[in-house]
Amino acid sequence: MSLTFPARDEIARLTARMLLEIKAVDFNAAQPFTYASGLKGPTYVDCRRIISFPRVRATLMDFMAATVMRDAGFEAFDNVAGGETAGIPFGALVAERLGLPMTYVRKRPKGYGRNARIEGVMTEGERVLLVEDLTTDGGSKLSFVDAIRETGATCAHTAVIFYYGIFPETTQRLADHGVALHHLCTWWDVLAEARAQGSFDEATLTEVKAFLTDPRAWQAANG
Repeated sequence: MSLTFPARDEIARLTARMLLEIKAVDFNAAQPFTYASGLKGPTYVDCRRIISFPRVRATLMDFMAATVMRDAGFEAFDNVAGGETAGIPFGALVAERLGLPMTYVRKRPKGYGRNARIEGVMTEGERVLLVEDLTTDGGSKLSFVDAIRETGATCAHTAVIFYYGIFPETTQRLADHGVALHHLCTWWDVLAEARAQGSFDEATLTEVKAFLTDPRAWQAANG
C-alpha cells in the first residue's frame, strides 16, 4: 500500500471534480429531483456510478483510506464493514487498502438460515470502521452501527465519500450515538467546483445555493 495525504481542501475539490466528470451529481432547479423522503430538491448524487470508473474509483478509495488514517489513526481498526448495498464495494476497496478483514451489514436480517445482519467474520471486541457511499442526515448509519455492536464489536467511526453537509444536526446525531463521521466532500464543495468549471448556468447555481443554505425553506417554496 502506498498512500499520499493531500490537504483536506484539495481532497474535497478533486472529489467534487471527479463526481462532476463522471456525472454522478446533477443540478436541475427547473425540474427538481424527488428524494426517498418524498421531498424535492435541485441536487442529485449517485455514488454508485463510481464503481464503473477505475481511475476515479481508485483515487477516491485512496483518499478515503488516507482520510480515515489521518483522522482516526493508523492502527485504529480491526475490521471494515460495508453497509448494504452501496457501501459494500467501497468497504471492500477500503479494507484492501488498510490490509483488514472485510464484512458487510444487511439493512435487515435475511429471514432464513442464520438470520444474520452481519456477513463475513466479525468478532467480539473488534474495532469496526463502517463504510458507506454517502450520508444525508445520518439515520441509516445508526441502524448499521447498532447491528455491528450487537456482535460485541465496537463501531465509533463511519466513512463516506459524500456528505450532504446541509443538515447541521447530522454530525451531532451521530456523535450522540458515539460515532465520528469522516467524509471526502459535500454539496458546498461540488457547488464551488461546478461554478469554477462553468458546469451549469448561473440561474441554476443560484437556486442550488438557495437550497443548500436553507433546504427546508426551499422545499416549502417549491412544493
